[in-house]
Amino acid sequence: MKKIGLLGLIMSLIFNLALAQSTEPKPKLIVGIVVDQMRQEYLYRFADRYSEGGFNRLMEEGFMMKNGHYNYIPTYTGPGHASVYTGATPATHGIIGNNWYVRSLDKSIYCAEDSTVSNVGGTAASGKISPRNLLTTTITDELRFATNKRSKVVGIAIKDRGASLPAGHLGDAYWYDSENGEFMTSTYYLEELPKWVVDFNERKLPDSYLSQTWSTLYPIESYIQSIDDNNDFEAPFIGKDTPTFPYDLTALRKDNGGYGLVASTPYGNQLTLDFAYAAIEGEQLGKRGETDFLAVSFSSPDYIGHRFGPTSKELEDNYLRLDLEIEKFLNFLDETYGKGEYLVFLTADHGVADIATYMQSENVPAGNINVGYVRSQLIGYTNQVYGEGNWIINVSNDQIFLNHRLARDRGINLSEMQDNLANFLLRFNGIKEVYTASSMKNTDFTKGRANLLQMGYNQKASGDLLMILEPGWLSGGSRGTSHGTGFTYDTNVPILFYGWGVKAGTSSRYATITDIAPTLSMMLNIRLPNGATGQPITEILD
Repeated sequence: MKKIGLLGLIMSLIFNLALAQSTEPKPKLIVGIVVDQMRQEYLYRFADRYSEGGFNRLMEEGFMMKNGHYNYIPTYTGPGHASVYTGATPATHGIIGNNWYVRSLDKSIYCAEDSTVSNVGGTAASGKISPRNLLTTTITDELRFATNKRSKVVGIAIKDRGASLPAGHLGDAYWYDSENGEFMTSTYYLEELPKWVVDFNERKLPDSYLSQTWSTLYPIESYIQSIDDNNDFEAPFIGKDTPTFPYDLTALRKDNGGYGLVASTPYGNQLTLDFAYAAIEGEQLGKRGETDFLAVSFSSPDYIGHRFGPTSKELEDNYLRLDLEIEKFLNFLDETYGKGEYLVFLTADHGVADIATYMQSENVPAGNINVGYVRSQLIGYTNQVYGEGNWIINVSNDQIFLNHRLARDRGINLSEMQDNLANFLLRFNGIKEVYTASSMKNTDFTKGRANLLQMGYNQKASGDLLMILEPGWLSGGSRGTSHGTGFTYDTNVPILFYGWGVKAGTSSRYATITDIAPTLSMMLNIRLPNGATGQPITEILD
């Protein structure tokens, strides 16, 4: 009888322990927000025009790492979203660009492409999308594993890579089809669209937004953080001679991408959140007794930033409008779940460079390098030194791929050839440094730009020569801008946590974007993503 009583006591303790674990406080919903191409400085530059309830609320009531950076090169959208959600750099998770050349296939592939799946909704050309090129788990995957898949994960963005990579291997992802204005998915995720998605598409919101005129939210003369609206640095829409307000979207629509035009306006942000509200309701996210995860990526700031640049009135207007949408969204989350019952993090997938021609006009060193000219000169040099042949098989992502088979057939030492061509490339204005694949493989770089390159380097997929341009230099045209470097304008992005379990505060300690996922793992008491190299942000946890 004593043994039976002791056994009963042990079973009772085990049951109570399991019950305690199952009722351990957790947020009802996690909302991951990635603002495509958002510099950290945008939080400050426009702060006096922001509402109290949007970005300012996140900064004042949340915890912000002011010195947050990307810790690899190249800083592009695909690698950025993958790194935020895996806690790893491209060297580990495998998404080394938006597109990259695959030597064994002799062609470039897209980071989220998957030829084995097809469209569900949308159009066929936009449907071959999945996360299969992502080599590690994500924080969203680990949440699903931790609850035996009872937690739901939904990824949403206009860009397919901004939805599919954050949703991980186990979540659902929806993206915008610029051909017909629908949100869609692929057969990797579902065999048919849920009713709530069908109902949303039937509302034809893109048509409504594209029937409007994009004018400044406030009087244009009050936009004092921007340069003159009419200038020679920004890229006008087709059919409009100047890059100036207002923008009659009905008139511009036909020649500027049709339904895709909405992505290049602030209405793309509103459309994204319209779909997020529908997803929360349709999937009953955070309302089923489990922690769910909504991954939202705002793609429009990137389209606007590329065309108009970080000093434009268009960009300023975009962030003033996005701030109001963030305020509305936070108020909705308060009403739906209760303040403090949900967890939000906000970051960006990369920053952006200033328009090179604008910087030159202000006597700041900058420039645009003609990659085609560099390639032609390199072809001529290799033919002169090594004999006629197809030596340069691809140039992309500031990397050069050499013909290994030809070098082997000619008895040429590949490592020596790489060193020789690296020295040749340093003759060109705008090229600051060149690293070889041999050095990436054989040297452990622990700091500086070489380390950033190595964190983005994949032995199987990266090129033979990896170029770093001078600060302020771009490989592009005279209008508009881009990103991709390891300089601070591309790496310094927001890292903001708000809501459940987060105390207010700031830190200027150096932190990396790969610290976000490990921090979430520690907050939720779940496994780290299996390739994670980042460290938890102790200021938030302790």
